[in-house]
Amino acid sequence: MTYHLEQWVCPCHPATPITFAKGLKMRASAFALVLACTVITSLMPSWASAREPSASALQALDQQAGELNRVHAIIIAHDGGIVHERHQGGPGLATPTNIKSLSKTVLAAITGAAIEDGIIDSTEQPLADLLGELPGGIDPRVNDITVAHLLALQAGLERTSGNHYGAWVASRNWVNDALTRPFVDEPGGRMLYSTGTSHLLSAALTQASGESTHALAQRLLGGPLDIAIPAWPKDPQGIYFGGNDMLLSPRALVAVGELYRNDGIANGRRILPEDWVEASWTPRGYSPWTGDGYGYGWFITTLAEVPVVYGRGYGGQALYVIPEREMTIVITSDPTPPSPGGQFQQQLHQLVVGLLEAQEQSSKA
Repeated sequence: MTYHLEQWVCPCHPATPITFAKGLKMRASAFALVLACTVITSLMPSWASAREPSASALQALDQQAGELNRVHAIIIAHDGGIVHERHQGGPGLATPTNIKSLSKTVLAAITGAAIEDGIIDSTEQPLADLLGELPGGIDPRVNDITVAHLLALQAGLERTSGNHYGAWVASRNWVNDALTRPFVDEPGGRMLYSTGTSHLLSAALTQASGESTHALAQRLLGGPLDIAIPAWPKDPQGIYFGGNDMLLSPRALVAVGELYRNDGIANGRRILPEDWVEASWTPRGYSPWTGDGYGYGWFITTLAEVPVVYGRGYGGQALYVIPEREMTIVITSDPTPPSPGGQFQQQLHQLVVGLLEAQEQSSKA
């Protein structure tokens, strides 16, 4: 299908028009762009402080969560402090757990911190420059793939997720396998959800820094946030899995969410580059399953008429940041197969919707 490009001017950033495709996705695109603008605006300090969720709202949340047997833990932070915790199964609130593809959100944070640290020049740096040696006979379009394309899952290469996942992880070289897949779109084209794309980012970080992705995660994120990031699985070449199977506790995930809610600053120190959060929460592609926007490791949507960004992982791992309500929410669930699928993610969304609606009613009381 041919898409015609249009520009949309964000009222809060009129000097930066955003280009999007007009076609079947136009309505979702325009909606997500308006939503992104609202999220970005809500980061500014001009709005009044939102009220803490009421005791009755939290009680209702616990009751709803109790009906979802797969859910292990829920933590809610408001205005920088944890105000509610519920543990109903699985590892404890301070115990690292497999966050599955929510790892993509954390990997994006590591990448931002690596740019702030000078390891990567910018999101526009080509992947080929960072990796150095590439497989022979590779499609020359690989040279057009940038860090931004990897973060936004817009490499253009055939997906390694879904039906291709088993063959990819069974290959002898995950990086080469991902790089030599056929192009199904141009770099910077549509969002193609692929863990292989995220793994290329882990390989780039490793090659550019001379450190493992785990070491970078500990130094650039774990230390500054005072959270534990244990080692997680590696590929056959020893590169830490990019975009899956990271181990973080629910409380550690709260710290990651709060880092973004506070515009990349933690404990008075800038961890992520200026404008990183705005760039991360600007939709660059759209989920073919939900229509939600996707930025740098974050989905962009609206729940209960409130702008929300979230990361998600297989089986019900979720990190929500809601700047307008000064809130971060973490939900972890049983990560073992079979996955309950998108319907379960919608049930987690409904937990958040119920809380936001109750908070809104409380603020009007």
